[in-house]
Amino acid sequence: MEIVHFNQRQLAARWAISEATLERWRSEGIGPKFLKLCGRVLYRQVDIEAYEESCLATSTKATSPVTHVGGR
Repeated sequence: MEIVHFNQRQLAARWAISEATLERWRSEGIGPKFLKLCGRVLYRQVDIEAYEESCLATSTKATSPVTHVGGR
């Protein structure tokens, strides 16, 4: 099984958010798990997809305890 990684720019593009938002989320402990290797930040695709799955909702009344993509 090949492990696919995204850098910050790629993930920001995937979610149509700024890289600064991802930086802020990391500092606040929000968002998907990430790796920091030799000063580089990488996100595993499996962790991105798990985070996306945790953000799924069935109505606007139900919210999860994590910040949603594009939300504050």
